[in-house]
Amino acid sequence: MKQFPAYKKLFSSIIFGILLIILLVIPPPRWIADEAISYAETATEIRDKINQRSADIAEIERQIKEYQAELNSLGKQKDSLSVSIKQLDITKKKLDADISLTQNKIAKTNLQIQNLTGDIGDKEISIQTGNNSIKNEIRNLNEYEDETFIEMLLSNDDFSVVWNDIDNMATVRESMREHIARLKETKTALEDTRTETIEAKNELTRLKTQLSDQQKIVIQNTKEKNKLLAQTKNSETSYQKLVQSQLEKKIAFEKELEDFESQLKFILDPSKIPSGRVLSWPLDNIFVTSPYAPRWGGFHRGTDFRAAVGTPVKSVADGVVKGFGDTDICCPKASFGKWILIEHNNGLSSTYAHLSLIKVSAGQKVGRGTVIGYSGNTGSSTGPHLHLSLYVSSGVKVDSFASKSYPGKTLTQPISATTAYLDPMRYLPSL
Repeated sequence: MKQFPAYKKLFSSIIFGILLIILLVIPPPRWIADEAISYAETATEIRDKINQRSADIAEIERQIKEYQAELNSLGKQKDSLSVSIKQLDITKKKLDADISLTQNKIAKTNLQIQNLTGDIGDKEISIQTGNNSIKNEIRNLNEYEDETFIEMLLSNDDFSVVWNDIDNMATVRESMREHIARLKETKTALEDTRTETIEAKNELTRLKTQLSDQQKIVIQNTKEKNKLLAQTKNSETSYQKLVQSQLEKKIAFEKELEDFESQLKFILDPSKIPSGRVLSWPLDNIFVTSPYAPRWGGFHRGTDFRAAVGTPVKSVADGVVKGFGDTDICCPKASFGKWILIEHNNGLSSTYAHLSLIKVSAGQKVGRGTVIGYSGNTGSSTGPHLHLSLYVSSGVKVDSFASKSYPGKTLTQPISATTAYLDPMRYLPSL
């Protein structure tokens, strides 16, 4: 079979190169251009919508801060029916804003996933185009290299043609290297975009769960207001009688619990306690309202943190849920309210109290930073907050005892010898 001279092969590759340049530089046919413009418009619209959602989120967050400031101000006012009702009403508005915020975050995340999906499609097309270009360049290089260097010299009278052939071989190799480098960059970008998409989808799942939780807390808030109005018949006098009755029971119960726990025998072994700040914060925003210290004639065996109703509460370390419950069922407005006890892997255990919603079950393994519930105002609480108690694990367990302050009622909650309690702030990060 007759072979083409090298200069003819070179001429063919040059023609191919020109065609490739034409494809890359000259505008595509109208239908292709229209499709590209249509996609560009769609991508632009998506970005505009994302920006609008971001603006909406910022505005809702501003409203939430205003509601929180109102709640903080009300918490400093004298306790009255009107103040309590107003607190519940503003809490409802804040919870509604929380829901709106979550809904906007869900919408924004969906748009981001849509945008990322488009980017993935573009990068996959770019990779395919790059693969095809490399294949063509390999094919061209093979054509150049079909003839040996001696054959090229003997088949051409004009040495300049030979050197041009050699020069073009080098050009094709360099072009191939550039294509491969760009291909690697695009592939890395594609993998990063896919990872970002997976993360966005995980965030979407988390947000949808949070939205469902927030809707449940709103229902609880409404029930709490209706219950308060029914108990007081919207009378300030009736409200104050109710508050006084609850306060007397609260004081009696706390003394009862203190006496019970102080009788429990426990010898603290320092070697069982980890050293250093081994725990993480249970909330995203930290403001201590009551430390581990003497208080109101007794001792406050834990740390209180400011936390509006519906604030996500997180486990301070890896561990296993040893129990959960609600003391309001048997002893309204006494003790922990809705609580969770977690035994950690470092010899410590922690209780989270006054919750509005519990998100874990007994025996469940949880990781550091896992959302285990939402803060509230249940149990013996004068305002929404999170109470965190910390113990040596061997000195605490879920137990029950018959309450004298609530005759005929048996209370179940974490019970610990007073000597097994620890100051949480010694193990949490430095403020």
